[in-house]
Amino acid sequence: MRNIESKKEIEKKRRKNQIIIGGILIFIMMASTFGILVDSFGKNANVEKVEYNGYEFTNENDFWTTTIGDYEFIFKYNPTQVERIDADLRYLNSYYGVPVYISSEDYVSEVEIYRNMGNIVERFQGACLEEKGCKENWPTKDCSNNFIIIRKANESKIYQDENCVFIEGREENLTQLTDEFLFWILNIRK
Repeated sequence: MRNIESKKEIEKKRRKNQIIIGGILIFIMMASTFGILVDSFGKNANVEKVEYNGYEFTNENDFWTTTIGDYEFIFKYNPTQVERIDADLRYLNSYYGVPVYISSEDYVSEVEIYRNMGNIVERFQGACLEEKGCKENWPTKDCSNNFIIIRKANESKIYQDENCVFIEGREENLTQLTDEFLFWILNIRK
């Protein structure tokens, strides 16, 4: 059998429960704030950085970032992780505000180009160098246009023919070669 409680006793229990719950919530909020602070100090201490030719690359979420002027560039690899391929390429300023056509046999490499040149070029458009095998009704372009061609090959090469840039290599190396191309046009490689 249950005891009969007065309104005063009921109100007293309710307030006690509210104070206990409020105290628990305040403790949780303070502990989580403290945890965030401690975690942020730990992250800053373990940031991986690489210095290369006067540029600082910082590893953030498995991507390497560096800032040049007003632009932040994000790469899958830093310059010390890619094969050095000597190339005679035009610099990034030749791509400012103009359309760039792209043909790629590797999606990740293509995304690497978009991510790093997207704020610089007027627009990207898929295109074909030759009519045969051209997909999705893409236009056929030649080397009088700014054209980046990424394709699989047995030998790693990056070269320029008029306004066409060819990035060629084994499938597993195409993203590294694309980063190498970007290092050259950004004048990170010298």
